[in-house]
Amino acid sequence: MAYGSGMYIEDQLAEIRANIAAAARKAGRAEDSVALLAVSKTFPVSDIMHAYADGQRLFGENRLQEAMEKMPAMPQDCEWHLIGPLQRNKVRKALEHGFSLLEAVDSRKLAEAISRIAGELGVTARILLEVNVDGEESKHGFTPAGLADEWDSLVALPHLEIRGLMCIPAPTETPEGARPAFAALRHLAEELRARGPLPLPELSMGMSHDYAVAVEEGATIVRVGSAIFGKRG
Repeated sequence: MAYGSGMYIEDQLAEIRANIAAAARKAGRAEDSVALLAVSKTFPVSDIMHAYADGQRLFGENRLQEAMEKMPAMPQDCEWHLIGPLQRNKVRKALEHGFSLLEAVDSRKLAEAISRIAGELGVTARILLEVNVDGEESKHGFTPAGLADEWDSLVALPHLEIRGLMCIPAPTETPEGARPAFAALRHLAEELRARGPLPLPELSMGMSHDYAVAVEEGATIVRVGSAIFGKRG
C-alpha cells in the first residue's frame, strides 16, 4: 500500500490508536486519557485530509510558515499545535494564527515575550515548557534544575496558561531506551505540581517509534508523524 494513500493512513491510524489504548490499559489509565497529535510537517494537505476523513482532528506543525499555509486549507474544526522552536520575533504571528497550544517554549525569555504579546492581543496563550531531560547540548529547552529555579517567575507571568511539559529525548535504539527520559519528565511535573499553583495536566512526549512507552510513563499527548503518513522525503 502506497505511503500517503487514504487506505494506508487509515490503517496506520487504526493501529496507532489501538496501541495507545493498549498502553493506557497496561498503565491502568483510561484509554481516552491520551491525545494523538498527528505531526503533519512536510506532508501535503491532501495527506492531512486523508487523516481528517478518518476522524483525526489534532495536528502538529514544526514550522510556523508551513503551518500558516496549511491551516486555512483545512476544515475549521481542526486543532493545531506548534511543536517546533519558536523565535521571539515570530510570536505575534503564532498567536494570531490560532494555535491552541505552543508546545516548545524553551526559555524564560520566550515565555516573557509570549506573555507580553498575548497581553497586547488580549488573549491567553496556552503553552508547554520544553525540558531538555537528557542534557544534550544540541537540544533546546530548560534543564530540569533550571526550570525548578525559574518556576516561580514563570508562574507569575500574566496572559499565559502553562498546561504542562514536553520533551524530545535523545535518540535510542529501542523504544524502551527512552523510558528513563519519559519517567524523568513525569517526575519533574509531579514535583512542580507539588510546589503549586498549577495542575499541569499535560505531558507531551513520545513519537513514532516510542509513543507506547511514553503512554505507559504518563504521556497525555503523543506526537506521531511518519508512523501515520509514511517516510518523509
